[in-house]
Amino acid sequence: MTPEGKYIYCIILSMHDRNFGPIGVGGRRDEVLTIGYEDLTMVVSNHPLAKIKSSPENLLAHERVIEEVMKEFASVLPIRFGTIAANADEIRNLLGRRYREFKNLLRDMEHFVELGVKGTWRHMDVIFKELEKENEQIRKEKKKISSHPGEHDLEAREKIGKMVMDALQVKKAAEADAVVETLRRCAYEFKVNNTSGDEQFLNASFLVGRGREKEFDNVMNELGEKYKNRIHFAYAGPFPVFNFVNITIYPEEWEK
Repeated sequence: MTPEGKYIYCIILSMHDRNFGPIGVGGRRDEVLTIGYEDLTMVVSNHPLAKIKSSPENLLAHERVIEEVMKEFASVLPIRFGTIAANADEIRNLLGRRYREFKNLLRDMEHFVELGVKGTWRHMDVIFKELEKENEQIRKEKKKISSHPGEHDLEAREKIGKMVMDALQVKKAAEADAVVETLRRCAYEFKVNNTSGDEQFLNASFLVGRGREKEFDNVMNELGEKYKNRIHFAYAGPFPVFNFVNITIYPEEWEK
């Protein structure tokens, strides 16, 4: 039987033991509790001392625990998914060794939140027409097909398809840059993440000072109004600072 370990979600500042309820990863309804060293505390739950599966359910459970903690604690340091200690003593020893590092990070992040912005084109037929208008080579290749139907038709269409997809990536980057350039003025830092599908051109996270959230909201409203017929914006947060702090604890650290 696999021995039980302590699955770690995040670090907070607290002198008191806490119980966040039976919301632990793994689907066993394990209680999410705290283990502390002085005023530093790790939020943990029991979990078999084995590699945890990176399933959507487990990843979501990991994030939900941190979001639950964030409801009560302004500053939260997320720990990388899948981090498991053997026991409470290992956790306390690690907190002691990296005490100053974690304290400084908590102090720095206390003044920030993470906000997420996704941008999706509303009408792809319009976008593809723009690509053709903007790209002379695509127009030439299409004209060849219409002038000589059936002649190397499949090969020509595949070539055009690749050209369109390449041009689409360039257009995505350009429109994402324009939106990010507007939003970065009221953010301390930003990170552009991978997009999904042809329609989505922007998936970005912004580290915003707590005193500037309203300013960021106003800019988002302005962008929404400016592009209301072209772009759908999905704006969410505040979130734990997943994209800007994600502490990694390596297996050899537990052995010290």
